[in-house]
Amino acid sequence: MVAADYRSAVRAGTKAAARLHRQLDLRQQIEATGGNVDVFAAIHALELPLLVRPLQGLLGAYLSDPGPGILVTTQRPMSIQRFTAAHELGHFYLQHPPSLDDDSILRRMPLQAQPTGEFQEVEADAFAVEFMMPRWIVAWHAARQAWTTRDFRRPSTVYQLSLRIGASYEATCWTLAHHKFIRAKQARELLQTKPREMKAALLESCQPRDYRCDVWLLTERDVGVRIDGSRNDLFVLRLEEHSGGGYLWDIDQLKRSGFAVVRDDLRAIDGEGVGGPVIRRVTATPPDTYRGRLAIDERRPWDPCPPLATLALDVDLTGPEQEGLSRAERRMLLEAV
Repeated sequence: MVAADYRSAVRAGTKAAARLHRQLDLRQQIEATGGNVDVFAAIHALELPLLVRPLQGLLGAYLSDPGPGILVTTQRPMSIQRFTAAHELGHFYLQHPPSLDDDSILRRMPLQAQPTGEFQEVEADAFAVEFMMPRWIVAWHAARQAWTTRDFRRPSTVYQLSLRIGASYEATCWTLAHHKFIRAKQARELLQTKPREMKAALLESCQPRDYRCDVWLLTERDVGVRIDGSRNDLFVLRLEEHSGGGYLWDIDQLKRSGFAVVRDDLRAIDGEGVGGPVIRRVTATPPDTYRGRLAIDERRPWDPCPPLATLALDVDLTGPEQEGLSRAERRMLLEAV
């Protein structure tokens, strides 16, 4: 039964998402490997049919005849595809009637919306927000990156958080306010800085083909974390290098994985120190549709001993979702063969 008022609808959607987290044991999985809530894998785990199609005028749809199923458009960025899929999953999990959903689902997010009489849609939006962006996943990434609530007032930090939880920058700003990491006024202030400005600042003099790409800032704090991105994403690696002791990051490992290094420079940590560690800052573009284990070592080039440090990541840059089955379903079908 659909809630009869706005607050009840938000509460019903939020509680349903938390139940599904527990049912699928998602918190334990993510806290073990990092990354985001894989909405498409969750849909597959529930054996709910899903197809990705170039929908005209729609972001997605939930259908119930002859059986339940979900459609998601190919014509939006991955963060919107994920939110749409979570919204349609909410319709299914809350046992709603069929729904055709346009981009109004993005404006009706319960984090920002004014009360409305479309309580079925409010429930599904609240479900999507809580399913993709629960408070515990924000807290997990904050602890991993040593971010404080003060850091969440910085647009660059919120942008990097948005990449790690698989949401848009705008949705992440409002989610932080919703979970009371920041105030609504601070969320509005954050939104005055556009993602393009933060991408340009990270890339410095490097120019991407266009600014629809995302730019990941990776450090040693990202060791072991799963990176789920898109085909045209770029990487800036900011790594402490102990060159005074002869240790160098093996950037050739990055190149052998197919990445093109477009900038590689050193920056002193202590301008007055001699022989201390420096910051190695590398900007790299990945090969098309990269998916695999990426690892680079900090070692003495002449020394066969184990490396001083290793940056190892599981990286999937095959998004956004293309026409047909979701990437999660294709991956699971291949693993089953």
